[in-house]
Amino acid sequence: MRRVPMRARADWRAKAEQVGFTFHSAEGVPYWDESAAFAFTLREIEEDIEAPSAELEEMALDFVGEAIGDEEILTRLAIPRAFWSEIHASWQRGDRNLYGRFDFAYDGRGPAKLLEYNADTPTALLETGVFQWLWLEEMIGTGQLPKGADQFNSLHDKLVAALRDFRDGKPYRLHLTCLGGSEEDRGTVAYLEELAQQAGMATHFLEIGAIGLRDGRFVDDADRPIEMLFKLYPWEWMLREEFGRAVPGSGTQFIEPIWKALLSNKGLLAYLWKRAPGHPNLVPAYFPDEAQADLGAAFVEKPLFSREGANIRLFENGRPTGGSEGPYGAEGVIRQQRIVIPEFGHGHVVLGAWMVASQPAGMLVREDSSPITGNLARFIPHFIAP
Repeated sequence: MRRVPMRARADWRAKAEQVGFTFHSAEGVPYWDESAAFAFTLREIEEDIEAPSAELEEMALDFVGEAIGDEEILTRLAIPRAFWSEIHASWQRGDRNLYGRFDFAYDGRGPAKLLEYNADTPTALLETGVFQWLWLEEMIGTGQLPKGADQFNSLHDKLVAALRDFRDGKPYRLHLTCLGGSEEDRGTVAYLEELAQQAGMATHFLEIGAIGLRDGRFVDDADRPIEMLFKLYPWEWMLREEFGRAVPGSGTQFIEPIWKALLSNKGLLAYLWKRAPGHPNLVPAYFPDEAQADLGAAFVEKPLFSREGANIRLFENGRPTGGSEGPYGAEGVIRQQRIVIPEFGHGHVVLGAWMVASQPAGMLVREDSSPITGNLARFIPHFIAP
């Protein structure tokens, strides 16, 4: 693994916008950064990223199978009691999941270490699955990368195939929703809508505030029942809103399914460590009231529900030394041993390994000036050197 300087294309912004990647910059600063790329060997991808991702996914699913029947776990994860039965039923029905992303600390010199699992509403799909791949093809075509260079990136095709499985040969209409006001969220959902259409689905987008309720069924802005709904909207929000009370018995199939609420929770990190202490891809993590002698002098406190690096607190010798602001933390926290987030001279680097239908499907690399990866972290393309 190494960071390689590259010549950025003069027209990359226009090319990004042509494919719907309009949110390529944030607060006037490029979010997509092709002034460099990260090079990997095939061995690093297959053995250090892909294989551990598959193993961790299996471990996470095993945890769900235990957690759905364990009141102590559900309470620890701050899952509202009113939804325990629905989560159990969703898992027992075999409700399909679509995608998620493991975030790792990795520098090519040791095992990838799991920082968190974005299992419910991760973004960065379009830039990974489309624009990063187009960048690779153009870099090979112009000679900036050698012929035979590749990328860990089957995200687009695997998403289409997974959505086709959701159809199950039936002419479903997929409704898609997100909050209004976020260009990134809207762009992500628009990409997923295109993928669903490629999978043979009819689609209809509406903002989440436009979803109605009639006779216990969710309906769209044309008063049609919503049979299947992709929601770029977190379960932990929905389960605490009046809107969410109608989920049990609504007849709507959700993407992601409600059992994903157990995985999009930082408490998962503590339970994975408890189930497999010493696992090479895990970092020691505990709930605050548990014995944590092996956390060492430095640890990170993470809210059970947190997004884009919000409300993370850094501790050294038991005292806070920094952190980030945000609206999370009231439901509880976990503490995770603080590990080094690799640097390659331009910021702290985190890898995101995509899972589609619980199978490894690709990767992104982000770089941030802070060890807490936030929403302004830069997306750096990657390639596999021949």
